Amino acid sequence: MRFTTIIEPFRIKTVEPIRQTTEAEREAAIRAAHYNVFQLKAEDVLIDLLTDSGTGAMSVYQWAGMMRGDESYAGARSFYAFESTVREITSFTHVIPTHQGRAAEHILARAMVTDGAIVPNNTHFDTTRANIEHRRGVALNVPIHEGHEPATIHPFKGNMDVDALRGVLDRERARIPFVMITVTNNSEGGQPVSMANVRAVSALCRERGIPFFIDACRFAENAWFIKQREPGYADRTPMEIAQEMFRLADGCTMSAKKDGMANIGGFLALNDDALARKCRDSLILTEGFPTYGGLAGYDLEAIAVGLKEALDEDYLRYRIRTVEYLSERMSAAGIPTVRPAGGHALYLDAKAWLSHIPQREYPGWALSVALYIVGGIRACEIGSVMFGLQPDGSEKVSDLELVRLAFPRRVYTQSHMDYVCEVLLYLNSVASKIRGVKIVEQPPALRHFTAKFAPVAGRVIEV
Repeated sequence: MRFTTIIEPFRIKTVEPIRQTTEAEREAAIRAAHYNVFQLKAEDVLIDLLTDSGTGAMSVYQWAGMMRGDESYAGARSFYAFESTVREITSFTHVIPTHQGRAAEHILARAMVTDGAIVPNNTHFDTTRANIEHRRGVALNVPIHEGHEPATIHPFKGNMDVDALRGVLDRERARIPFVMITVTNNSEGGQPVSMANVRAVSALCRERGIPFFIDACRFAENAWFIKQREPGYADRTPMEIAQEMFRLADGCTMSAKKDGMANIGGFLALNDDALARKCRDSLILTEGFPTYGGLAGYDLEAIAVGLKEALDEDYLRYRIRTVEYLSERMSAAGIPTVRPAGGHALYLDAKAWLSHIPQREYPGWALSVALYIVGGIRACEIGSVMFGLQPDGSEKVSDLELVRLAFPRRVYTQSHMDYVCEVLLYLNSVASKIRGVKIVEQPPALRHFTAKFAPVAGRVIEV
């Protein structure tokens, strides 16, 4: 190409105003929210990078599809459109819609996880882990060692450690109901998983007769990384790569709020007839009839369109390049991040950046609060707050203390990204003035959503 600038591959047709706030207003807002960014009102946030889950903008084709939504209780044509698309991409026989990804995880865990069961994963995310632990199982993380090294460059840092997995299977075969791999690996910096790694895990599971599932929330982004980085895939389309990846598994869970490009929805897809019957029974009890599963017909239509839009090469090139751009700007400024850049988010290495804050004072959480106060940007801690609380109520510090800036799909423009860079560069100049936080109230599980915090001393940031 003659030009190198990658433009947003869409035109903006509808806009939502952003309320401008002052630093004083934001400090008051975060104080009222007990220093928990999840408790902020959305209208008090300038740039909302808390999550890429359900926060994207839908296309005209999705909105048009929604107008076709069939709201019949049973057998709606919208379900069959949804089912056809999922089958085309995944090839799985049974497609079970749910209202979002964690519901699919819950149904799978309810059907397969018993007291003391061990579920290995490259790295479980928060809801996956919580659903397994709710069933008194053990959510075991088996990432490659590079996944714990933010500065290490590796093309597929999201990979599972196959040798370590083999050892677990040798020792604990009777306790393992299934193995799961998350693509991309969210908790390890949005890092991709190679096709070779998926193939190796699949072969090992099939050799031992253990079902193998994919957490497919960001399957399209993972397919793009395989196309770009793995030998033999440069001439394959993201659709073809995704199809190959799913053929290696026995089933998947999916939050369609990510690479389904929708604001709500998910699914569980699998091949085992008996397991599917068991899961549908659970679905009817907790979600709804098997042809709507907690969703409206128009939601099913939106997902059916969105799953294919997520595989569009122009869209994927723009999306991944956005994160790379931010990562490059941070690296040039000496701000530590997880490298190479992940798919859906920029991950700041708070442990390295705020080394003066002890891990027991939650440097990642403190950084997310400072980011909001200074720039009105809402981000998400992925560290000791999210993962430190153990099932027995004890706490251990996390290997990584990250702050994730997750980018909603098709929402923000280049100027928004430049603003984010400007705020981060300013924070870098005053990083020594950021102070830790303490927890003053917390629930027994998934505490990051509702816990209350307070500054360890004075203010979180003195500016």
